[in-house]
Amino acid sequence: MKWRFENGQPIYLQIVSQMKMAMIRGQYSPGSRIPSVRDLAVEAGVNPNTVQRALSILESEQLIVTQRTSGKSVTEDAERILALRSSYCHEIVHDCITRLEAIGLTQDEIAESIATYIRKGKDTSNEQNYLP
Repeated sequence: MKWRFENGQPIYLQIVSQMKMAMIRGQYSPGSRIPSVRDLAVEAGVNPNTVQRALSILESEQLIVTQRTSGKSVTEDAERILALRSSYCHEIVHDCITRLEAIGLTQDEIAESIATYIRKGKDTSNEQNYLP
């Protein structure tokens, strides 16, 4: 897994976020084993305590489970992963709509802009007009 950290947010929270995204994308499928704290720390280039803190959060959210003999793994509860995906989707859509409303678009204009974007494709290199 490629790790990218930015200033402005604690690294352990960034690890939580990136691991959640890996679960959503299927990089860590339900029931799959997670590398050890030490291995993750080396891979990410951070202190093992930072990784442990992130994993504790994921465990408290029931996204990972610890098994005495085999370490940590992603929950086998696929519904929990789907709920996480749905939650992320909702956050992204909410943020997008809020930002578009802030520049004065109505909900109808937003819906039409999104439909136009999908119809014309995601290629923004030729600066297509997505406003209705």
